[in-house]
Amino acid sequence: MTESTDTRPLLFRTLDQTGRVVSGVAADQLPAPTPCSEYDVRALLGHIVAVLRRVTHVASGGDPFDIPQVITDVADDEWPELYQQARQQLDAAWTDADVLDRMLTLPFGTMPGRAAAAAYTVEVTTHGWDLAEATGQTEALDLEVGAAALGMAQQFIPAQPRGGPVPFAAPAGVPADAGVYEQLAAWMGRQPRR
Repeated sequence: MTESTDTRPLLFRTLDQTGRVVSGVAADQLPAPTPCSEYDVRALLGHIVAVLRRVTHVASGGDPFDIPQVITDVADDEWPELYQQARQQLDAAWTDADVLDRMLTLPFGTMPGRAAAAAYTVEVTTHGWDLAEATGQTEALDLEVGAAALGMAQQFIPAQPRGGPVPFAAPAGVPADAGVYEQLAAWMGRQPRR
């Protein structure tokens, strides 16, 4: 990523793909575990919607901690609509290219909008995979998005140290022939199934 890179198109692509996965979640899958061990499917949906709201809020100079980590009290069938509402608000907040050069405050630091969009691309792509893995939808994932998110994650999230202020477990080992999403999940501290 350079100082002139527009990171929004990749963010929008991962949001598109994650929206499709959210729409594919069945009500009986909501209590299922996910690779993100702190969340079941319902809580992960609540976290994903919260992330979209944070991305929107920080674009206008807001404090990310104004938005809770997880959105709760949502009816089982309302997740796709809630996601789409959050997505529309995010799109509106990130339409103006000036946001790319604006200094934004994220939970882990202050950075230009283009770097914030890249960071949130990694987060949304990873959680989109978590949700797809938990609900049997991994075949629908865009390999180019996964590869780009993996590259950004490896560039910006060091392998060591992990834990404490770095909210990820140590990278997990994966076979040499692992797909890009398994590699991304492993880099982000998940234990991908094989």
